[in-house]
Amino acid sequence: MTRSIMVLDTTLRDGEQVPGAKLNMHQKVEFARQLQRLNVDIIEAGFPASSLGDFQAVQEIARTVGDRVSITALARAVKSDIDSVYESIKLAQQPFIHIVLGTSNIHVEKKFNRSRDAVMQMGVDAVKYARTLLPQVQYSTEDASRSDFDYLWRTIEAVVKAGATIINVPDTVGYAVPEEFGELIRNINERLKNLDDRVILSVHCHNDLGLATANTLAAIKNGAQKVECTINGLGERAGNTSLEEVVMGLKVRENYFGCSTAINTKELLRTSRLLTHLTGLDVQVNKAITGENAFAHSSGIHQDGLLKDKNVYEIMSPEEIGGESMELILTARSGRHAFRNAVEKLGFAAGEGDDFESLFQKFLALADAKKEVYDHDVFELVSGHRTLDQSNSRLYELASFQVIANSLSPTATVQLRRGQETVAGSAIGDGPIDALYTAICSLTDMKVELKDYKINSLSRGKEAIGRVTIRIEHEGRIYCGRALDTDIIKASGLALLGGINAALLDSSEPHMG
Repeated sequence: MTRSIMVLDTTLRDGEQVPGAKLNMHQKVEFARQLQRLNVDIIEAGFPASSLGDFQAVQEIARTVGDRVSITALARAVKSDIDSVYESIKLAQQPFIHIVLGTSNIHVEKKFNRSRDAVMQMGVDAVKYARTLLPQVQYSTEDASRSDFDYLWRTIEAVVKAGATIINVPDTVGYAVPEEFGELIRNINERLKNLDDRVILSVHCHNDLGLATANTLAAIKNGAQKVECTINGLGERAGNTSLEEVVMGLKVRENYFGCSTAINTKELLRTSRLLTHLTGLDVQVNKAITGENAFAHSSGIHQDGLLKDKNVYEIMSPEEIGGESMELILTARSGRHAFRNAVEKLGFAAGEGDDFESLFQKFLALADAKKEVYDHDVFELVSGHRTLDQSNSRLYELASFQVIANSLSPTATVQLRRGQETVAGSAIGDGPIDALYTAICSLTDMKVELKDYKINSLSRGKEAIGRVTIRIEHEGRIYCGRALDTDIIKASGLALLGGINAALLDSSEPHMG
């Protein structure tokens, strides 16, 4: 009989702390919906005390998917943070408060500048207060892998007696190695079962030494009941434990681990692609499970073996993670019903009324330009349609443009729409894209620095869709813009406006003290 492992996804909290991965509320809710389709047990929706915008996003996620997925959010061991978490997640059916406080010497002495006992008491008081609000409270012993074990255990014992129902053991800086971390979890698990066998033991690993997945699997082998992960391993510095790697590791090696998850693995690739679209942070091509080359074979020997039997070189099939065994081809004549089926096959809600009609008209425009529309085209189309709240009067739209490319003075003329206002202007640049970007920045009055610019082809032929991804810096923060079109000049302009709009949305979110 296999042991069930709970999966908490923290992409919207820990993952979003990556520079340039900032998402607006609409994007967060869209991604939360996909996490619900993925069937994660828990979504850590954010850090609501950090800003009013994050508070509102967590609240909206709890309202939107909290009837089907457990929702939590992060709090420091202070009353105001705990209140923010409670108020933002209380609408969910299974909410719990997540409190974090350091236990390593460097955290206690340098970060808090207090005695060990004083820091421990902070944690106990925080848990006791949180339990007056909700019956489920998680306590994270930050930097546990570098903590003195006796103090670590005394802290765990104290907060469990104070009412903590989940103990989370983080390898906060990716310092642990699998054998050592597994032994730590085994020792804590044995003591915890004697203390209160109802308390859930959880782990949260970072990838600074490239060992996050290995450490998490070692923890599961030694008794961990819950794991905290992110899609694509997104996270600060080198990232977090990759959800897809842990889930497929347990599935492929179920005989070894004797564990399973409730994750719908056929949604893994789709979830990875959606996150890539929303953040603009691409997955390395050779990444396990979701990398573009994860199921590619170029060696003649490998290809020969695969033709004889896929099991020769594949331990899992692309279909298991939602890879496409056969592409769906649509044209402008496919009609609304066929398009709706294509959208829903990819795991999206097609929408109703004006929302669906708007999406369908975008599909027709794409189909007229491209002639044949494939699954990945539909995915990008729907993702882009849902990325920004187009009703927001603060956002810019590209009404029209003209670019003249020559060797003397490349020129761009641009017309932008913002609510009921329309502005137009021209600029000269070093090339057609530079001229276009200069004109757009001038019209929006935004001082931005282009940090990265990439063009990718999503299909073949002269009607191929080009995808442009840019990263800009504005007032010290990084924003991503992404757009696709058969015209890469237009896609370039739309991508820049996407980044500018993201910055505008961010600046409209007041920060809480």
